[in-house]
Amino acid sequence: MKLFGWHWLAVSSLLAGAFAGHAETRPQYGGTLHVSMRAAPMSLDPADGSQPDSFAQRSLTLLIFDTLVTDDESGRVQASLATSWQTSQNNRRWQFHLRTGVKFHDGSPLTAEAAAASLRGANPSWNVSADGDSVVIVEDSADPDLLAELALARNAIEKKNSDSKPSGTGAFHIVDWQPGKRLTLGAEENGWRGRPFLDGIEVEMGKSPRDQLIDLELGKADLVEVAAEQSHRVAAGGHPLTSSAPIEMLALIFARDAASPEDKLVREALAFSVERGSIRSVLLQGAGQPAASILPNWMSGYGFVFPTDADLTRARHAREQAHTIPKWSLGYDGGDPVARLLAERIALNARDAGLSLQPTTSASADIRLVHIPLAPPDPWISLANVAALTGMSAPKNTGRSVEDLCAAEQAELATQRMIPLFHLPVSYAATPALKNWALRPDGTWNVADAWLGSGKP
Repeated sequence: MKLFGWHWLAVSSLLAGAFAGHAETRPQYGGTLHVSMRAAPMSLDPADGSQPDSFAQRSLTLLIFDTLVTDDESGRVQASLATSWQTSQNNRRWQFHLRTGVKFHDGSPLTAEAAAASLRGANPSWNVSADGDSVVIVEDSADPDLLAELALARNAIEKKNSDSKPSGTGAFHIVDWQPGKRLTLGAEENGWRGRPFLDGIEVEMGKSPRDQLIDLELGKADLVEVAAEQSHRVAAGGHPLTSSAPIEMLALIFARDAASPEDKLVREALAFSVERGSIRSVLLQGAGQPAASILPNWMSGYGFVFPTDADLTRARHAREQAHTIPKWSLGYDGGDPVARLLAERIALNARDAGLSLQPTTSASADIRLVHIPLAPPDPWISLANVAALTGMSAPKNTGRSVEDLCAAEQAELATQRMIPLFHLPVSYAATPALKNWALRPDGTWNVADAWLGSGKP
């Protein structure tokens, strides 16, 4: 009997372990997801152009608000708040039929008037109106990128309220909002997509990459951003790491247009002096891809034709043709230690070519080292966004071919307003307890279907 008892105990233990393992793979309701991010937005308004663009900011927007349409993993447009759409007048008039029964977080119904007002606020130049249960957009000329534009986070549908808490139709509503510091979200019980598994999300803002990783190690955060140069170390440390394709451009942006042919020669000399390969190997720890194009190769198909190797001979030749060599200040983000090292290395490369760059944290520098989020998967929208952020004129979309796109990008680069350096991925590290979260192709994180488990394999 004693032997039988031990056998039964062993079998029971195996069965219990099997059932526990099976239960762990099933979604569980409850729990609060803790997220840390570097951005510190002062507004949650999707259309607030005064806020610096970032993937984290876009992610927050898409938790609270919905767009009329959305992109799937392959970049195809899918229904969201709009269940169907049609076009007429040679693709100049678009009509979007809204989903019925959808309510804002404050309990008021989503109407065509509310959706049209939100889109007009985000795009003052658009002709947007309500027609029954539909939103109508009429343009002066055909816009092949309209659907892709409507899928962007900045075109999410928002209802402004007097209590400074905007209302959306997303999976989570605002519980507490401390601008630039903390955001607390609660699960929307009666959302049109159904209730999310998580009870809530708490977001800590303004946290450096180093502090985020410390929070992850101490169990204070479940999801954190990982800087490109830290990705290999974090992955080696055992934390699940999720990365996107290279969708962020690191570039030098000039504060002003080139004032003369000599100014263009000196800018050309600077572009040829940068040793992207060694910078990537040492400072970026092998992350990202050296770039001399605005769009990454996977998005355009031709990025590889732009040479990225330093050419000190050509840099010195261009510099020698200029009679006056300016003393430029090179601005960088003082809160980013790697940015300082990058600025110092670029200044050293420039000095080898006979140029003068002085790194500074001043906001009024002649040149700035900046990260620019792209807008995948649409290359034309990405190109237009970069132009807008850098003060250049919008690219002329004369057609839809690769040749047209390449010509438009070359025209933007010919202004010499920017020097692309690298295309970087967006990376996040998560605790093993966070299940079924995803990184969208556009670099935003999706936790609408995520849930918290025990964290055991």
